[in-house]
Amino acid sequence: DVLGMAGPDSSIAGMMPCTVIRPGDMADQILDGDRHPDWHGRRSKMVMAWPANEKLWVEYASLRAAGLRRDDRGAGATEFYRKNRAAMDAGARVSWEARFPPECLSAIQNAMNLKLRDEAAFFAEYQNEPLTEQREEEVMTAEDIAGKLNRRAHGTIPTSCGKLVAYVDVHKRLLYYVVMALEPNFTGYIVDYGAHPDQKRHHFAYRTARRTLLTAHRGKGEEAAIYAGLEALTAEKLGAAWPRDDGAQMRINLCVIDSGYQKDTVELFCRQSRFAPICLAAKGLPVSAANIPLEERPRKKGEEIGDGWRVTGAQGEHSVRLALIDTNHWKSFLHARLAVGMGDAGCLSLWGKSEIHHRMLAEHWTAEGRTPTEGRGRKLNEWRLPAHKPDNHLFDCAVGCLAGASMLGVRLLGEAVPRAKRVKARKTKARYF
Repeated sequence: DVLGMAGPDSSIAGMMPCTVIRPGDMADQILDGDRHPDWHGRRSKMVMAWPANEKLWVEYASLRAAGLRRDDRGAGATEFYRKNRAAMDAGARVSWEARFPPECLSAIQNAMNLKLRDEAAFFAEYQNEPLTEQREEEVMTAEDIAGKLNRRAHGTIPTSCGKLVAYVDVHKRLLYYVVMALEPNFTGYIVDYGAHPDQKRHHFAYRTARRTLLTAHRGKGEEAAIYAGLEALTAEKLGAAWPRDDGAQMRINLCVIDSGYQKDTVELFCRQSRFAPICLAAKGLPVSAANIPLEERPRKKGEEIGDGWRVTGAQGEHSVRLALIDTNHWKSFLHARLAVGMGDAGCLSLWGKSEIHHRMLAEHWTAEGRTPTEGRGRKLNEWRLPAHKPDNHLFDCAVGCLAGASMLGVRLLGEAVPRAKRVKARKTKARYF
């Protein structure tokens, strides 16, 4: 249309700066000389030829990842590159020799850093040659989740599990909770969940709950009722001995408690409870693709950092440590675990033989929709509730259990979901470990 504006007796020139994001998109089609020969398309690339010595660059990548975990901003890897630059540059050719930031020594080092950060984004944004995308797995339906049963008795734990984690989601009317047992490789078992006060039924909605914190703890105000509810719930769950198949009895290793609602009350409880050594206040943060990941933000004194979480240091005489949890990361991680087949490492399953029993849990876990997003060289799914805001509280609880397990040292052997490189937590004497 624009090119036709010149009229029939004259011509007009057109130039289209564009980036190929996906194979077959509009930019990719215009750059195809066979399909659009009138456009003299040229694809610019940051890297015209790659370095020949892959072994040294693999070692560089390992050093850089380890250095970033130590907050050295890649200085150790840069020094390694400085010493081996001639060998590492051999065979490489870039389109713009002067294009690199102050922390890099050359354009090829900058290009390799960008590629290490997010390979798919690098090839699309900087090479104009996007990688062939793999079809994203669909989110499991509520019916599929409710049917993922391990046929175990309620509240029992397999011998292979070494960690038992609980998460409590705090609301004005109810406290929701999930208890999860985990093997060292993130194979997980939901052993218990529900709400306090107990609703005496398998399926209920938050807004129509018959028994609430205020009715169960009569004569108390909202904050006191929540505090009393936490005392009663933790006494029941944290004070219990959970039977394992080998005859041993396990106790909950870590109880993470949401502090997004009534922060002061939750922190007071975590400080004063008789279970204080294993209670940890938490706040969920939906870190978007445009945000800096939690593990890449500057470390403050006393903080512990892990994959999609960080635990702040206690500041002041009466403060408690606070876990910040990247909910977008761990919600994607949860659904990745659900997609793993029964019997495979990293699978998450539910107790019992009845799908009907778990219908409410499955509805909570599928209440939110996910949207693929890109930003800052990263790709991830952002999770949001639809406009009618269905209950999702047990989803938050399960997500918090997985994050808590990571804090206890549980690790997935292999890649789970697309994610920036994990930052390991420093060794600490934190009481909940």
